[in-house]
Amino acid sequence: MKLHVINTGNFKLDGGAMFGVVPKMLWSKTNPADENNMCNWTMRCLLIEDGNRLTLIDNGIGNKQDAKFYSHFFLNGNDTLEKSLKLAGFSADDVTDMFLTHLHFDHCGGSIKFKEDNTSFETVFKNATYWSNEEHWEWAVKPNPREKPSFLRENILPIQESGQLKFITPPIIHSPVEAGAQHVSHPLEYMDSNQLGDNVSIMLTRGHTDAMMIPHIKYKEKTVVYMADLLPSTGHIPLPYVMGYDTRPLLTLLEKEKFMSLAADEEFILFFEHDAVNECCTVQKTEKGIRLKETFTLKEYFGD
Repeated sequence: MKLHVINTGNFKLDGGAMFGVVPKMLWSKTNPADENNMCNWTMRCLLIEDGNRLTLIDNGIGNKQDAKFYSHFFLNGNDTLEKSLKLAGFSADDVTDMFLTHLHFDHCGGSIKFKEDNTSFETVFKNATYWSNEEHWEWAVKPNPREKPSFLRENILPIQESGQLKFITPPIIHSPVEAGAQHVSHPLEYMDSNQLGDNVSIMLTRGHTDAMMIPHIKYKEKTVVYMADLLPSTGHIPLPYVMGYDTRPLLTLLEKEKFMSLAADEEFILFFEHDAVNECCTVQKTEKGIRLKETFTLKEYFGD
């Protein structure tokens, strides 16, 4: 088994939206803003090479939207999905499983591209099974007014139309002991993910958007957790640092409290999708709560 970091480029989002009620004088210490109050974020994906399976987790913003759409997000950097896959020794056609943590445009936009006629769509990963879950899929295809701008139909519906869509098994609630966290007063919610092999389990979260999936990967006797939008950056580690984008911020607080306590006790490696500076970190318990312990890249930590 081997993990490959797949960088797909950077974009900018409003700093206030990314940190909710936290004052700028606090969040700007870790995520400085430009003159327009925009902070730079990355769209970092993870490729799991495991036997004859090649599983990609998320795929960035894609390249099929018009210039007006992209102008809102100030795309920057030289990385692309195609270039990063090639650097890892693969192409889109090699991917066997396309796992989507959730269906916001910056996580699944690379799923679909224009056909040569530029009027209709096709899947980018033509040989892959696209994985979502039924609960989140229904949430995305019938969006609430707040999230509707993030759930773009052209990113989502062509997946189902292709016949490549499958759903992860519905959730199973694990007890704290089963989850390895006897200190947690309420169980974390996990999904039966044997569809993705023995080395991947999935935690379900509902604060950012309904039924977002957080993969846990067993790798070299450690657990690497792909954080998606549960924890966008190291700057979001303190519990109150919750995005204004979250649909249920108080639930995000509870999910973070449970998970971060477990992450500290079990020494999870947290892999960031959006932190433009830090690829991974570990966390620790302090008198002030859970705080950053170390930052590093997967290559630095595992030597791959």
